[in-house]
Amino acid sequence: MDKKGKNKKGVMYSTNPDFEYEYENEEMETLPNKEQHLKVCIDKHRAGKIAVIIKDFIGTTDDLKDLGKRLKSKCGVGGSAKNGEIIIQGNVRDKVLELLKKEGFNYKRVGG
Repeated sequence: MDKKGKNKKGVMYSTNPDFEYEYENEEMETLPNKEQHLKVCIDKHRAGKIAVIIKDFIGTTDDLKDLGKRLKSKCGVGGSAKNGEIIIQGNVRDKVLELLKKEGFNYKRVGG
C-alpha cells in the first residue's frame, strides 16, 4: 500500500503544517550478525510446552523469518517468527545458542 493508504499510525488528522505521519510497516535495515544483541530465553508456552524465544532482532521481517527457518531446520523442530521474535518449540536452547555463535551473533542467555 502506498504512503497515502491506511498505514498511518495513531493520527487521524493534524493541523500542524510541518507534521509528518509515522507509517506502520516501515522496517529497519537488518544489522550485521556481529552487531545484533539477541536475548535467548526459555518460556512455557501453550499447554505448558517449553519453547525457546529469541528477542531483540533488529531488521526486516524477511531476515527474521530466514533466521527462524534456519534455526528450526537445524534443530529439527517447529516454531514461528513474528513481531520481532523467533519462537522455537522444545527445550533446545543450548543448540540454538551454538548455532547463533557459529553465525556470529552476539547473544545473551536470559533466565534459568
